[in-house]
Amino acid sequence: MHIEFKTYTAEEFETKALRVFRYQAENNNVYNQYIKLLGIDIKSVTTIKQIPFLPISFFKYHKIITGLSDYEKVFLSSGTTQKVRSKHFVKDINLYIRSFTQGFKHFFGGISNYCLLALLPSYIEQGNSSLVFMIEHLIKLTGCPYSGFYLYDFEKLKESILKATELGKKVILFGVSYALIDFSEYARFGRMENLLLFETGGMKGRRKEIPKDELHKLLATNFGVEKIYSEYGMTELLSQAYSTGEQLFKPVPWMKILIRDRYDPFSFLPVGRTGGINIIDLANIHSCSFIETEDLGKLHPDGSFEILGRFDTADIRGCNLMVGE
Repeated sequence: MHIEFKTYTAEEFETKALRVFRYQAENNNVYNQYIKLLGIDIKSVTTIKQIPFLPISFFKYHKIITGLSDYEKVFLSSGTTQKVRSKHFVKDINLYIRSFTQGFKHFFGGISNYCLLALLPSYIEQGNSSLVFMIEHLIKLTGCPYSGFYLYDFEKLKESILKATELGKKVILFGVSYALIDFSEYARFGRMENLLLFETGGMKGRRKEIPKDELHKLLATNFGVEKIYSEYGMTELLSQAYSTGEQLFKPVPWMKILIRDRYDPFSFLPVGRTGGINIIDLANIHSCSFIETEDLGKLHPDGSFEILGRFDTADIRGCNLMVGE
């Protein structure tokens, strides 16, 4: 099945999503079994809100593949050796590349207009990260001599940011939260007009977690920028959403966010109500495009959404009939 990375009308998206649902319901063994356990007749599903969403935890315990079981690459979620890491078996790596390059272009324009510097030590150390793969590919596309991963060499990173700024290009510093704080306390920049600061992930156990608005205020002050950008993505998805400074994320056009009732995972809430985040990612054509996440959030009238935290284990009311089998 072919997926176009374009802007869809609401009707086009619903039609495409239903076609993808029927394809995956019939050709993805795990998803098919899950639907049967729910007692849902595939033919009875005629709207997006009738589609059953697969709990994201299934990626920890099952091989989620639509069609034949061959694959080109496996991405692993971040975690510790004590945790079971999710696995995303990617059948067509070029599909992922097309999704994140077109997604970046949709929000920020051509990547060749930027220098991209990355500070993602924990992701690199754990290996098999979809985020690292994405950033590595985008770095190559910039063509900037200072683009690259910098790990713990803060002096070289600071020097590269200043030199890249002198080239007249916009500079993106993309980093995990705790590493950005560490670097900001080391570098102490003045006002940086051409720096776009992207934070992703969290403290990863390296620092005490702090509220997002407090984190952004700290980073903005230390880096001399007016706003902080954010990326929302996960191992189990091939597409991303971005926040351009106001902590409101906008998904790429081939994604859709729905908010489910936290106590009834098969019911959906209207705009402005807080609940569990469900994601349709059409790029996930070879795994599962309908994911029930463990994040809490709410939608806004313009289609943007907020991340408000995560479910505690005791709060999850999803159907986990097959987890661990």
